Amino acid sequence: MSSDPVVEMQGVDVVRGETHLLRGIDWTVEADQRWVVLGPNGAGKTTLLQLAAAQMHPTRGEVTLLGETLGAVDVFELRPRIGLTSAALAQRIEPGERTGDVVLSAGYAVVGRWRERYDVHDLTRAAMLMQQWGVTPMAHRPFGTLSEGERKRVQIARALMPDPELLLLDEPGAGLDLGGREDLVSRLTDLARHAYAPAQVLVTHHVEEIPPGYTHALLLRGGEVVTAGPLEQVVTQEALSETFGLALQVQRADGRWTARRAA
Repeated sequence: MSSDPVVEMQGVDVVRGETHLLRGIDWTVEADQRWVVLGPNGAGKTTLLQLAAAQMHPTRGEVTLLGETLGAVDVFELRPRIGLTSAALAQRIEPGERTGDVVLSAGYAVVGRWRERYDVHDLTRAAMLMQQWGVTPMAHRPFGTLSEGERKRVQIARALMPDPELLLLDEPGAGLDLGGREDLVSRLTDLARHAYAPAQVLVTHHVEEIPPGYTHALLLRGGEVVTAGPLEQVVTQEALSETFGLALQVQRADGRWTARRAA
């Protein structure tokens, strides 16, 4: 793995029409870091992740991913080095697709099993990841029959299938019940603490979804960075209150965060 930053953005703007989706973004992610990106709806979190996934180019500024600069690299060669989970990707998976094939087909960076040929290494890795994420019993079931929590875990196993250097998780806890969320946070905690795991960026609205083991946070509001840096210095009452436009009380216990409206 390269010693260069995994993600580096300098002076990045994303503009659509008259609207700035992102403005003046400076952000660096190192290979051993685990970042959480927090902010309200419309803050620019998903746009930021699309840049980091090489799914879009900036209007202004420079984005370097895994040592390659967007605009000067074939993104189709770059994207397989980046694992991504998102609602948009989940919608591309056919409900009738066999769950095991959802994971396996990521080895070719495709959605859906076609005429690809997979070797023993591919099959073994897919089986290992499905076991790790607790979805082995669903391997032969259609993806559309899974619960929301099971689908989220399948998507993460799929994202890890190509052994990426960067893992991007766009609101993986969205739509989960309490049990599903806690199971997911526990599994993400194990992944975050694994010495050989890729750099990770998790987008969420909720501090309760920050897994122990995550190291840094970036707060966005209105397409601009409110603050960024080590988790303990960023996830504070003052910074979160500014980010969400509401006076908040923030607490941490046993490595987990909670936030509620201040009395």
